[in-house]
Amino acid sequence: MILLVLLASILIAAVTIFQYNEEAKAYHKERLDRKEENIRSNIDYTIKATTYEVTPEKIPLIFKDAIYEIATIHNMEINLYDLDGGLLKSSKASFNVDSLSQCLDAPVLNAISHSLDRRYVRKTDQNGENYLSSYSIITDKRFKPLAILNLHYLENDDFLNIELRNFLARLGYAYFIMLIIAVGLAYLLSKYISKSIKQISDKMNETRFATSNKKIDIGSTSEEIAILVNAYNSMIDELEASAVKLATSEREQAWREMAKQVAHEIKNPLTPMRLSVQSFQRKFDPQDPNIIHKVDEYSATLIQQIDTMSSIASAFSNFAEMPAQQNEQLNVVSIVKLALDIFNEDYIVFIADKKEVIAKFDRTQLIRVVTNLVKNAIQAIPDNGIKTPKVVVEVREDGEFVIISVTDNGKGISEENTAKIFEPKFTTKSSGMGLGLGMVKNIVETYNGNITFTSQLHEGTTFTVTIPKE
Repeated sequence: MILLVLLASILIAAVTIFQYNEEAKAYHKERLDRKEENIRSNIDYTIKATTYEVTPEKIPLIFKDAIYEIATIHNMEINLYDLDGGLLKSSKASFNVDSLSQCLDAPVLNAISHSLDRRYVRKTDQNGENYLSSYSIITDKRFKPLAILNLHYLENDDFLNIELRNFLARLGYAYFIMLIIAVGLAYLLSKYISKSIKQISDKMNETRFATSNKKIDIGSTSEEIAILVNAYNSMIDELEASAVKLATSEREQAWREMAKQVAHEIKNPLTPMRLSVQSFQRKFDPQDPNIIHKVDEYSATLIQQIDTMSSIASAFSNFAEMPAQQNEQLNVVSIVKLALDIFNEDYIVFIADKKEVIAKFDRTQLIRVVTNLVKNAIQAIPDNGIKTPKVVVEVREDGEFVIISVTDNGKGISEENTAKIFEPKFTTKSSGMGLGLGMVKNIVETYNGNITFTSQLHEGTTFTVTIPKE
């Protein structure tokens, strides 16, 4: 809208200037024609009233005094040339006549002779001013050519230029007011239009898959906005239906996977228990002097497998339990030290940049996070004596966050296992259920933190836990 107002003002100003220039040209041409017509009438009257013989040679005598009177009345310079272009008489003073061209040039004579009305007008520039010079044939009463009449007309545009400037000034004021009105209207219209669009945009930014999303109700609006709102509301309905279906499907899938994993892990100790019982049945002999020793071995085997099943059940129970946010004010440095006390490995090194780093966290969950990471680090170091084992646990403060890192010089994580490392039932070890890192990630994310890792194959791995202080 603003651009249209500006373009319209520029276009109208250009058209106005062009129109004024054309009117000025037409005005000067018509004025020259009128003056020439009046002067020719005076010349004809002078020729009729003269007592001299009307011939080209007598023209200077006929117009000896009359030419000055005619020039004064019409306020124009008048020159009379003979038919060959020689100057006969001029209304200029005698000392200025010498500066006139004493002869007309050939192009002017040719233009006059070839013109239908025996008249020629040309535009000249003298001392920075524009002049119109007309050349026409004057005749006697029998229409016999006597001389060439030359009128020198000054194109004075001062009055027209003043009018043009005044008009453009008034036009500028009018368009300035229109521009202000256009800016105001554009602002109001854009606010009216963008208000609805911004409301839709805000709602779209707030849309989440797993939450309940509100529909948009903006009342009366344009047809296009109404179509967009209806499309968004329909999308919300479809999204909620899809979320319900997906949640149901995920729960069913999670239970199926959990059931498979539990069944698989429980079958592992049941097999040796079954074999032990069958073997005991075949070899049982009450008279055997070593019967007590064999019963003890048999009992120890069963107890070991029962403990394994118990640890499996505890691991799944711990993984399924969502950690509660106790938000205790803890000294993370002291809690991490406490968690490391259960390990007997002398190659575990603890580093802290401060003696006290306070954060809100659950004591039990923090110990569980550190214990699992250190246990994984110890198990990642191969027991082949090739290099000295080393596990470094570091606690440091970074602005509003507490960072706990656990670094080992173990075998590292291969590239194909990188994407699966936090999956609940993924493990690269021969024992265990692969629930440790999944549980750690679950705990850390519950406290709005994150866990990342970097690893180099055969060189080692670093797990970094970042949790906010508040």
